[in-house]
Amino acid sequence: MPVMMVHTDPTLTQERYDQAVRRLTGGRVRFESRDDWPVEGLLSHAAGESPDGFIVVDVWESEEAFARFGETLGPILQELGVAGPPVLFPAHAFVA
Repeated sequence: MPVMMVHTDPTLTQERYDQAVRRLTGGRVRFESRDDWPVEGLLSHAAGESPDGFIVVDVWESEEAFARFGETLGPILQELGVAGPPVLFPAHAFVA
């Protein structure tokens, strides 16, 4: 079942997001396709500035797929100073 990951935390800034992207992509400044992810299972990804701060929203094929990605991303975010964890929700609907 698809899951939605939402990450909004005061310590997640665009600068820290960009630094994480560079580390995950080997130096590129942005994700350009799902093939850029270090694990399989990503269905969609969006990131941007909201009135309350920077926000990242992903849809993953399953909680297990997201957990595999978290094994890679978690240490990077910790090193960058992003303190708050993302929130995972079951997707009621997903259209691609």
